[in-house]
Amino acid sequence: MAKKHAEGYLSAKEARRISKENRRITNALEKKRKRKNVPESEYLTQMHDPNNAVEFDNLHTYFYTDAGVVKSVDGVSFNVPIGKTVGIVGESGCGKSVTSLSLMQLVQRPHGQIVDGEIRLNLGDKAYEISKVPQEAMQHIRGNTVSMIFQEPMTSLNPVFRIGDQVDEVIALHDGAGKSKEDIKARSVELLEMVGIANAEGVYKMFPHELSGGMRQRVMIAMALACSPRVIVADEPTTALDVTIQAQILDLLRQLKDKINSSIMLITHDLGVIAEMADYVVVMYAGRVVEKGTAEDIFFHPAHPYTIGLMASKPVVGKQVDKLYSIPGKVPNPINMPNYCYFKDRCEMCVEGCSGAYPCEIQLSPTHSVSCYRYYDQKEGGEA
Repeated sequence: MAKKHAEGYLSAKEARRISKENRRITNALEKKRKRKNVPESEYLTQMHDPNNAVEFDNLHTYFYTDAGVVKSVDGVSFNVPIGKTVGIVGESGCGKSVTSLSLMQLVQRPHGQIVDGEIRLNLGDKAYEISKVPQEAMQHIRGNTVSMIFQEPMTSLNPVFRIGDQVDEVIALHDGAGKSKEDIKARSVELLEMVGIANAEGVYKMFPHELSGGMRQRVMIAMALACSPRVIVADEPTTALDVTIQAQILDLLRQLKDKINSSIMLITHDLGVIAEMADYVVVMYAGRVVEKGTAEDIFFHPAHPYTIGLMASKPVVGKQVDKLYSIPGKVPNPINMPNYCYFKDRCEMCVEGCSGAYPCEIQLSPTHSVSCYRYYDQKEGGEA
């Protein structure tokens, strides 16, 4: 009788087969990506709506691991309108950060690859398809047109360089043409003052470890805003901060966004932050968008059982409960995703159709859409 192995066990033969197949796929993708002197016409595209700063269209970003293919982002589509804030919410590991890293082309290669779909970036006079943009052209887009505020400032700032040198470097690289060292320093100090650092001249000469968490996060925001980018990706910018500093950082982001008329992609677990900051909300679960709409749609008319569960699990001021609601079960294994709705095994609102294929997107209103079988009666035919 064959020996029964634990779930997730891989034999050496199977691991070698997976590794060989991964190398074949990633080598082909890397060969395409590393080409030199790629003509601009290859990655020029048209925005579907010129009022959008970014359009994610059926994006697939996979990680080729030794245990199998992890479909981190599996067909994500949403838009970031110019001058608006789009909040992306969901549990850890649902693909929020990988979506933003795909936009920046910062997914860890060669294991992480954008395998399908488009990310269209509006540059004003033209638009680029980010997944096809070569490395050299991407250097000019990162920091200049799209910049990112990372989650943990201490791991993003270099501990051996002074704050001033690190801010200066961003300006010199992207916006340094015709500027002297004094001009660049003056701009760096101005940026530090703009993000609410009182002793900007003093902080300019300090090392990262000499600053508090809130001050370091302000420095990160100053670096992200150095070139007045069109799109700011804020990946949980306030997670490591206490509540009062959190409020200040959010106010600061809102003011600066209006000042330079940029769009913000705000990634967070905190629904309170989303309610305060976002114009539109995208709810992600297991690498897919399960619901999207305006902040009002999502907060006052949540449609997907997962969104309803997230809303129920947040504490409400003035409402006394013995125990906060918690969504039962756990996220499915990303290497072996089910062929039905990913949330079905945790859902407390299942209907007859839930055992079918993954539900398609259903439009509840012009701004509000959801992927759930509970709304199939609102759709003629109801085919997935």
